[in-house]
Order: sequence, then C-alpha cells, then structure tokens
Amino acid sequence: MTIDPWKVLGFGAQGLFFARFFVQWIASERRKQVTVPKAFWYFSLAGGALLFVYAIHVRDPVFILGQGAGLAIYVRNLMIGRRAGAEPDAKR
Repeated sequence: MTIDPWKVLGFGAQGLFFARFFVQWIASERRKQVTVPKAFWYFSLAGGALLFVYAIHVRDPVFILGQGAGLAIYVRNLMIGRRAGAEPDAKR
C-alpha cells in the first residue's frame, strides 16, 4: 500500500469518526446511562465532512450519498441543540 495525502486524509477522517463513539461511551460511563454529548455531533460532523471529501475524491457514489446524508443529520442535531439552549442529548 502506498501512502499518499488522500489516504492520510481518509484514515484521519475515519479516526475522527471513530472518536465520536469513544466520546459517547465515556460520557455514558460517567453518567451511568446512555447519553450523546454535543462533542459526539462535532466529531460526527468533522469526520463525516472529511470522509465526504474523500468519497468524492475516490468517486464512490454509495459512500458520497451515505456521508452526505449523515452531514445533514449532524448539522440539524447541532442546530436543534443550539436552539433549545442545551446540548442534543439522547437518554435511554
């Protein structure tokens, strides 16, 4: 495997995307209940945006559609949280 800037971007983006699960897990452990902190949505947005750019570069329409749709959801959840004056938080 050759390492080029696009693969570095792709792996970095995937790392950000994975970090969202780690952040959510830590927040849930601390609260002793399932919770989704605002940082989850920011990591989702950052990782998803970079993965979207990478998907466009590799010209994968399935990947482009999946990441594009996710971006809309991440932005919307952050907007809802800002409008409500609280972080978007799903408790179960």
